[in-house]
Amino acid sequence: MSIHPSAVIAAGAVVPASCSIGPFCTVGPEVVLGEENTLISHVVLDGHTRIGARNTVYSFTAIGVPPQDLKYHGEPTQLEIGDNNTIRENVTISRGTVGGGGTTRLGSDCLLMAGVHIGHDSQVGSHCILANCATLAGHVTIEDYSTVGAFCPVHQFCTVGKHAFIGGGTIVTQDVLPFSKTSARRENKAFGANSMGLERRGFSPERIRLIQKAFRLLLVSKLNTTQAVEKMRELEGEDVALLVSFIERSARGVIK
Repeated sequence: MSIHPSAVIAAGAVVPASCSIGPFCTVGPEVVLGEENTLISHVVLDGHTRIGARNTVYSFTAIGVPPQDLKYHGEPTQLEIGDNNTIRENVTISRGTVGGGGTTRLGSDCLLMAGVHIGHDSQVGSHCILANCATLAGHVTIEDYSTVGAFCPVHQFCTVGKHAFIGGGTIVTQDVLPFSKTSARRENKAFGANSMGLERRGFSPERIRLIQKAFRLLLVSKLNTTQAVEKMRELEGEDVALLVSFIERSARGVIK
């Protein structure tokens, strides 16, 4: 086991021999680490935190710390993190609150760049990228393969749909459509399908064409949202069905 002499591992913490714990790291008594995790230095792991395998955590991060919620009074809530994540410098991830379900989650194969904050009870999927200083308020959902740009705050209870791309500096106060490119120029708008990102992820030209056709109905036609959704139902494919379902279940409304 590689543990630097300056690191503090509390009694009760589970740290496999395959892990590497760098200088000045602290691991709390209720933390459970999987195999082959690397803590570079000055990392704080706290609370009921369970971390999977082969994650790399960089300096000055605070993971599993108490939620920034005045209603929180020390209840035993949790944080769950999957496998193969890269968590860069100064990232903070809060554990959950009783009122929000009790558990904050981060999936697998994600990149969290420097300064990212994931607030209490947020649910981040797998294969996501959160760029520098992206900030998730409590109760945010980020679905698989989404990218949140630098300096993007995401309001409480918002959902970012699968394969969405949010441009840097966008203030997200409503749900972000799956497969979309959404950005702020003068105001927040969706600018159609994230076709380049979808192509990189192996979507066929036909799948992308159908998604683009659905977005033209939703964003470019003179139809209102209800009318556009009815027309979208006539299109084939599970991707369009996912987009329709996302719009219909949105509680905060979607960015168009």
